[in-house]
Amino acid sequence: MEDYAIEMIGISKAFPGILANDKVNLSVRKNEVHALLGENGAGKSTLMSILFGSYSADEGTIKINGREEKIKDPNAATALKIGMVHQHFKLVHNYTVTENIVLGQEPRNRFGFLDLRDARKRVQKLSEQYGLQVDPDAKIEDVTVGQEQRVEILKTLYRDADIIILDEPTAVLTPQEIDELMDIIKLLKSEGKTVVLITHKLKEIKAVADRCTVLRRGKSIDTVDVAGVTEKDLAEMMVGRAVNFSTEKKPAQPGEVVLSLKDLVIEDALGAVRVNNLSLDVREGEIMGIAGVDGNGQSELVHAINGMYPLTSGAIVLDGEDITRAGVRRRIQQGVGYVPEDRHKYGIVKDFSLSENVILKTYYQEPFSGRFGYMDTKPMDELTDKLIEEFDVRAGKGHVTEAGSLSGGNQQKLIIAREINLSPKVLVIAQPTRGLDVGAIEYIHKRIIAERDAGKAVLVVSYDLDEIMNLCDRIATISKGQILDVSDVKDVNEHEIGLMMAGEKKSKAGSDE
Repeated sequence: MEDYAIEMIGISKAFPGILANDKVNLSVRKNEVHALLGENGAGKSTLMSILFGSYSADEGTIKINGREEKIKDPNAATALKIGMVHQHFKLVHNYTVTENIVLGQEPRNRFGFLDLRDARKRVQKLSEQYGLQVDPDAKIEDVTVGQEQRVEILKTLYRDADIIILDEPTAVLTPQEIDELMDIIKLLKSEGKTVVLITHKLKEIKAVADRCTVLRRGKSIDTVDVAGVTEKDLAEMMVGRAVNFSTEKKPAQPGEVVLSLKDLVIEDALGAVRVNNLSLDVREGEIMGIAGVDGNGQSELVHAINGMYPLTSGAIVLDGEDITRAGVRRRIQQGVGYVPEDRHKYGIVKDFSLSENVILKTYYQEPFSGRFGYMDTKPMDELTDKLIEEFDVRAGKGHVTEAGSLSGGNQQKLIIAREINLSPKVLVIAQPTRGLDVGAIEYIHKRIIAERDAGKAVLVVSYDLDEIMNLCDRIATISKGQILDVSDVKDVNEHEIGLMMAGEKKSKAGSDE
């Protein structure tokens, strides 16, 4: 008999309007890295939330190490040595790393006072043992997103987890952080841990997983040995059709400059220069990509273009008009569309319905603003239903669904649908396909290219170099808030771009091949 760490047999779970898991079977061997692959909304996170006790299954059986268990809540899962790192981290930002790790299991001395000395030593030891390189005394608000994830992994290890669930762990990481995480996963396996990797990124599955179970529309399709399948095989199993991995597009036909950034200087709240004398032109009929490692001024730049971050100096010109001092609403009216990198902070209101989110930027305009200041819900619902169908947004209750109940990828599709529907002159997109599966990526790329072909100017910021090279017509490489080079995509390669992202000048980057 197989020696399984996890057996989930006939698991079903329904939410209003949607069957998230439909008699799903999953068997994970001890001490393996097992990938759980599926489209956005396929039921991956729901299934693992049931295993972790966040949800209760409507039917089905769970066995841990061969013994049937009733996992009523996360405390029960923790007692069974199951830990879960959620896609959206659950950390207190003004607490230290150690304080976050012990939260809920606070160590106290014999007088009942909090005593973190031994806990800090153990956190330090675990951090070194697993190559996590986290400062136990750092505050969460002062560390990078990649380090936040390591803190979440440390929380599971501190609680002696033998089974570790990673839910879309690379969705918010830079390429360098992804490589480091793959090494951490391999080390966890070498230390005897069982890892379940929820993902839709095929390269990562091929890099670290032993076996892979594929879910589609809430059903388990198959479990395969990763070594015996290709990325294309996995993609077809996931979406049920052949997927084109390369973006097909005609050569760009650029016209006049639509967006002109002139000598921009942006300082943060502490006075540190985040964008340094940056100039860039984006033309109609082209996709301009900004390539760079996270933290080199990209976030401040796109916020400034959208009117959410003040300039220290410089000018932003849209279609010949200076909009440097214009507010956010005025910029929207002038034709600035914006897809933010943090969809929860800036893209949607999670407690609002899909209809309310779709008209967030136009609620005061006809036909949505009815007589006497009341909202006219019929046109907003009709528009939302149209966009749901057009962009394949998986929403159980249609336009009345709360945005926060959607999977991350479906939230992203909703935001992109809203912004494209506004038909802006310039579409600024940060991380366009973060959290999307290969089928959705293929579709979103087609829609972005269609905007370009319709004569729109498109500015894309992505930490995914493959995406930048595949989607964009010109590439501006940014480092330390400065543009080091702007080139046609056909005139540069990934090696050159990668070196420039690290701060090398183009001539030096080119001579290093």
